[in-house]
Amino acid sequence: MASDQTSFPVRRAAAARNRDRILTAARAAFADPAADISMAEIARRAGVGMATLYRNFPGRQELLEALYVDEVDALCAAAGAPDGQAPGAAFAAWLRRVFAFIPGKRLIVAELLEHSDDDRPAIQGQRARALAAGRPLLAAAQQAHEIRDDLTLEQIFDMIVAIAKIHGDSDYLEPMIQTMLDGLRLPTGST
Repeated sequence: MASDQTSFPVRRAAAARNRDRILTAARAAFADPAADISMAEIARRAGVGMATLYRNFPGRQELLEALYVDEVDALCAAAGAPDGQAPGAAFAAWLRRVFAFIPGKRLIVAELLEHSDDDRPAIQGQRARALAAGRPLLAAAQQAHEIRDDLTLEQIFDMIVAIAKIHGDSDYLEPMIQTMLDGLRLPTGST
């Protein structure tokens, strides 16, 4: 009986490792915009069997939702860890992370939207979660008079999304995102 009880936590740990391996493999697979990734390919890349894959994610939608939510979780966590930077710099660093987040999720989000019901919470509510996470950063930067206060975080997000939708490499997009970030800063000496 004791061996059954001690093996249960081991099985749970193995299941958690398998889930992480599946998500890691899927994240890497979906990062390639030219790839046509099947569930079998994800299982192969993760080094797990199909039964393990489907035990964790009954379908492709569930896997995509888990990937998306994990990425939003990381984005939200990053907002809570400003690394001792000045408020304006912390906010700008987080906005750069938001910008970097968007292009890598195009395939995932497009497929989720294509095959998703409107009431599925995986996409619905994620923008609100990210905005809620970023609000304290914006408020701190505005209170420190480092970021202008006539724009809402929703407006700033919409600018980032618009820039991220432009086709081009980082050399093409970087000056645009930098110009947007520069435009958020208050001119020196204005309070």
